[in-house]
Amino acid sequence: MPLIPASGTGRFWAKSAKIIRFARQGCTNRPFFHIVVMERRKCQYQPVIEQIGTYDPIPNEHNEKLVSFNFERVRYWLGSGAHLSTPVAELLGVAGLLPVHPRTYMNAWRNRQTAEKVAQLEAAKKQSEDAAEASS
Repeated sequence: MPLIPASGTGRFWAKSAKIIRFARQGCTNRPFFHIVVMERRKCQYQPVIEQIGTYDPIPNEHNEKLVSFNFERVRYWLGSGAHLSTPVAELLGVAGLLPVHPRTYMNAWRNRQTAEKVAQLEAAKKQSEDAAEASS
């Protein structure tokens, strides 16, 4: 016997829009994300349909951010018409399941620009220190 729509698993649930997105877990100043499938209009703290991965944004001792996906279930939900949030689309692009997201390229470009500016400032600082030592 099928459940009534008010229970969350009836006819409405079967036809409602789904999204693959982050659900924040963890505690203050120590986030941890579950990658979940849920109804699109629900808050991230509402009950989810399925958890299909995890993401730890804090680098570990090897400077790695840990991500795990169940690619079989991700493919299933994408084939069923589920939408992707932008952060999850970026992770799936880096993981190789989807094309690399344009925001990933933009972040890499910004990081390179910042690194070049820092290198230029350090070179100018070193040059001024060398000039000060030579004149004294």
